[in-house]
Amino acid sequence: MEVFLVNLIAATFRVSTPIVLAAIGETYSERAGILNLGIEGIMYFGAFVGFLIADKSGSLWLGLLMAILSGIVFGLLMGFFTVTLGVNQHVSGLGITLLHTGLTLFTFRLFYGGRSTPPSIPSFQTLNILQNNPILGPILSQYWLTYLTFLVIVPLAWWILYRTNFGLKIRSVGENPEAVDAAGISVPAVRYAALAIGGGLMAAGGAFLSLFQLGAFTHGIISGRGWVAIAIVIFGNWHPVRVMLGGLIFGGTFALQLRLQAMGLQLPVPYETFLALPYVVTIIALVIAGRNASYPAALLKPYRRE
Repeated sequence: MEVFLVNLIAATFRVSTPIVLAAIGETYSERAGILNLGIEGIMYFGAFVGFLIADKSGSLWLGLLMAILSGIVFGLLMGFFTVTLGVNQHVSGLGITLLHTGLTLFTFRLFYGGRSTPPSIPSFQTLNILQNNPILGPILSQYWLTYLTFLVIVPLAWWILYRTNFGLKIRSVGENPEAVDAAGISVPAVRYAALAIGGGLMAAGGAFLSLFQLGAFTHGIISGRGWVAIAIVIFGNWHPVRVMLGGLIFGGTFALQLRLQAMGLQLPVPYETFLALPYVVTIIALVIAGRNASYPAALLKPYRRE
């Protein structure tokens, strides 16, 4: 039982990493008043771009960098649609997801369509800290991006949003853009910046799957993690630390169902029940927490300067 719990905790942090990265990116966007439903597509495209560049260049670092840059570009594209043109945010986000999905599948077939086996690359290796310790060794055996996510990116997001002037601008734009504009602050500039940061983090979450965990790219690599990230943002009430906890809940449930499958337990439930378990838990948590959610007042509302 001790070994099971230790491995479960270790797997929880690994599985949660892409979800937390994407959810923190969505938090930036929604705090600025923009619901970015393109998150699933940005993660998908980021996973592919990272894999493609790493495969062709031989550099995992370059692959990760290009994945993040692709997320920033498409975050700005979301800004062009919703901030500059004032297009409906639901339509814009879904359109970006469809665009990314189609573009990714087309490009994948262009480069790898003729292969009989799925392409793969050597992935980033875990950091073996205290590897001789039977308890802390497996738990601390994580990828460097996992450490960066939980020890830097999440605390930094909290500090930026609640302790800096830039974070105050983001939250103010998401609550009362008219007042921000009256104070001489550019609402479009703040929203563009938040979407760029958010897009980069979403793409990094997708690249984590292809460059760290799998060392490969498959058509179902994201598997709805982007939509789960949106639910987790609501569950966390748009607070980075609570969003991280929501990501850990999903990651822990996902890791648990993988462990139960690996153990081969003969339970009187269908196999698909295990696959659905993390998403069911996410829905239940969202229903419970959504009742008291404090949505940013200007979320989904386009702003036009009079």
